[in-house]
Order: sequence, then structure tokens, then C-alpha cells
Amino acid sequence: MLTTPTTAVQPPPLPEPRPRSLQFILFLAAIFWYICAQVLAADAASIIEFRFYLGYALPLVEAILLLFFLVCGLALLRAIEQRRAPLRLTLGLPRRTTSRAEWATGAAIGWGLAVAAVLPMAIARTLNVQLWTAPNAFTLLGLSLLTLGIATLAHALAIYGYGFQRLIEATGPVRATLILVALTAVHAAYTATPYGTPEGTRILVAMLMTLLLTLCWLRTHGLWLLWGLHFAWAAATAVLFGLPLDGNNSFISIVDARAYGPAWLTGGEYGPAAAVLSIFFLLAAIPILVRATSDYAWSYTHRPLVPGGRDVTIAPPAAHVAMEQAAESAQPATLVQILPATPQSSGVRTPTE
Repeated sequence: MLTTPTTAVQPPPLPEPRPRSLQFILFLAAIFWYICAQVLAADAASIIEFRFYLGYALPLVEAILLLFFLVCGLALLRAIEQRRAPLRLTLGLPRRTTSRAEWATGAAIGWGLAVAAVLPMAIARTLNVQLWTAPNAFTLLGLSLLTLGIATLAHALAIYGYGFQRLIEATGPVRATLILVALTAVHAAYTATPYGTPEGTRILVAMLMTLLLTLCWLRTHGLWLLWGLHFAWAAATAVLFGLPLDGNNSFISIVDARAYGPAWLTGGEYGPAAAVLSIFFLLAAIPILVRATSDYAWSYTHRPLVPGGRDVTIAPPAAHVAMEQAAESAQPATLVQILPATPQSSGVRTPTE
């Protein structure tokens, strides 16, 4: 009997790997363009402010311009490397059914971090809180929240959405994380801070926050979780509690809080991002994040199993095939009719016999 060889299913072709040196250069280009986009956005907002009075909407306009310049530059980098993936996927914003749940999970963790950082100050009674109840207070509050939302999205797109992906392709996830944390430490060391800020604590908190954000990406391969965490931390600290956000007091809130305790507890004029207890809260947030993202890590970070076997069907010998063909041609098949069997008597007589 002849057996027909089966055709093996070929796996989909893998994308052609790009040179690692090119990926590292693209990572540096993304960081450089993010810095340039910040300068361009500030200058463009100043020009618009000179012609049209923007008032409290100036930070929002600057954030919108930053996002616009940033996306244009990253799209140009994508065209230079000839990447065919959609722009959303290249920037780390894939379409998912769980995108809202991921964002909400990140927001819950960021909110928890902010509450944990402020709670010791409240217990120690080192906060002087005043409420601002002007008629336009909530309108300005909404402007601040929208500004922070767009600014944190721009930061996530540049550093993690595009840059961190290219760095992973160039060096691997572990080395990429260490490099990004080290660059954060260098940037924090050269950033001007208010007088009396605990510098060592501030740098360590910045490094741990970067580590937490990179873990968000590694667990989901997307920016939804990361963006939600960063936005919730910034919004809760600056807008809800009215505390300085990395030394910035320009965000408007209905709560005006002044921390006058020791710098190791309050972070001084820099805010909770320079408090000692924030270090322990960030360390505690790492296992919480890993636990909360177990389903996302299983769904979005594991490569699908692709069959890679080969067809092992062995064809019959040519002599055997020739013999079968000769037998079939010499003795053509005939039909055999099977008749029903004749019923037989059982040998048992009835009483009438």
C-alpha cells in the first residue's frame, strides 16, 4: 500500500535581526531627541505666549507641543531604520483588550506609593495643609492633571516606548535595565536641586523609580501599566497633596501643603522623591508589581510555541513500488459478491409433531 508523504507546516519567518550597534545608536538618538524636543516645546510655547496670552494654560500647551515634536522625531527614527511595524506598536502602545486594566493597575500602584510617602509626614504632624476654594480652582486642577498626563506620556514614549526597546535589542533586557538605571543616576547627579535636598537619597530614589518603570515594561511589553503608575505618582504628589514634584511647585492644586519636618522624612523642597522612607516603599512595590502583573506577563511576554519539526516520512523502495504496480496491472481487481447465509433448523421438535 502506498503512503502519501505529509507536508510539514512551515513556521512563520522570523524578522531579520538588525545590527546591535544601530539599535544602540537609535537609543541614544531617542534620548537626545527627547531633550531637544523639551527645548523646542518650551521655546515654541513662549512664542505663542508672546502673541496670545495663555495664562494658566501655558504648561498644557508646552506639554502638547512636547508630545507632538517627540512623536514626529520618533517616527523619523522609525523610518530611518525601515521598521515596518505600526507606529503605535513601535512606540510601545499596542492595541489590547486589557489596556485599561493595565493602566488602572499601574495607577493603583502609583497612588499607593504616593499615599505611603505622605502618610508618615501626616502621622508626624509635619504638614501644614490649606485648602484653596476659589471658583476656578477645579478648572485649574483639571488643567494640571491634563498637563501631567501628557507630560508623563511623552516621557514614557521617548525613554521606554522607543528608546528602551532599542536598548533591549542591542544589549538584552538585564543589561538594558542596568544601563538605563545608571544613566538615571548620572542625570540625577547633575540636576540642580533646592538647598538642603538629601542628594544621596534623591539619586537612589530616582534609580529605584527607573527600575520600577523598566520592570513595568518587562512584565507587559507595553506602556499602559508604566504610564498609569508614573502619572498616578506625579498627580497624587503634586496635584492631590500639593507637595513639590521633583522640586517643581508649578502645578496647581486645591490643596496647599507645606512640609516643615526633617529633610530625611519630607525630602525638603524637593518633595517625597528625596525622602528616606520612599526608598523602602519603592522596594516594597517591586514584589507587589510582579504579583499584580502575573497574568499580563504570561499573556504578553512569553513567545508562542512554533512547531519546528521536519517531515520524517520515508518513501517506500522503488522496487517495491514497481512490484505493486505490476501486480495491479496483471490482475485487475474483481468484485466479490457475498450471499446471505441459509437458515438452518435448530433440531428441536414442537409438541404438535
